Amino acid sequence: MHPRVCLHQVAFMAEPTAAFVAFCRDIEVGHCTLVTPKLGQPGELEAARSALAETGVKAGCINHPFAMRPDLERDSGDATAGLLQAIDMAADLGAPSIYLVTGGRGGLSWEAAAARFADLIAPCREAAQKKGVALLVENASALNVDIHIAHTLPDTTRLARVAGIGVCIDIQPCWMEAGLRENIAAAMPLTGLVQVSDYVLGDRTAPNRAVPGDGAVPLERIIGDILELGYGGLFDLELVGPRIEEEGARAASERAADYLSNLLTKLGA
Repeated sequence: MHPRVCLHQVAFMAEPTAAFVAFCRDIEVGHCTLVTPKLGQPGELEAARSALAETGVKAGCINHPFAMRPDLERDSGDATAGLLQAIDMAADLGAPSIYLVTGGRGGLSWEAAAARFADLIAPCREAAQKKGVALLVENASALNVDIHIAHTLPDTTRLARVAGIGVCIDIQPCWMEAGLRENIAAAMPLTGLVQVSDYVLGDRTAPNRAVPGDGAVPLERIIGDILELGYGGLFDLELVGPRIEEEGARAASERAADYLSNLLTKLGA
């Protein structure tokens, strides 16, 4: 398995974290992305720490939902407190980064919501830096407007600059954008994680990600561009939705990891 392949926990939320980490070891994936809603459950953080130590799998990133309850406009400080806890979790598990969903905008304009996001993030930046944890914000489908404000890659890069943090490039929501290579180049100096999945034309449910190679996303060209532009980090397989559930998380994840590993090898990563 290529050493830059990482597998996201999102397809395994019904299982204990230790079982997910063991599966990563079993298919020889060396990195995993863990999620704070799972790690916050009783005993899960301790189990994750033990599983990582026992298997040799490394925490490649932590996923954390920020200001989702209720939203950026009405947050009373809980989002900041929650992210500080997530930073402690990441440091405990040796994860180098946390990528965020911002929370919805409420009644704010995009610009006001971005400023509010930056204000809420501000107390966390120093804490993260001291513990060696990078903070990233991802691009996400506009169908997630209730929980996120950055949907195009240029908007995500702009938001990251406003907030003074990094970028997680999720290929699935942005593969169809005009000037994609230029957008990736603009984001590259801030990029700490790249997420990979596919999309089958005509799918209307959300989320509905497909195993890489099963859909229409030109992954070889896009990942090739990302590598040529200097990205040296992990490629995180985020698989979720009806297609993954129908095949089964294990079978879909193993196929996805093999595809991505072979593609990265072919591209000389």
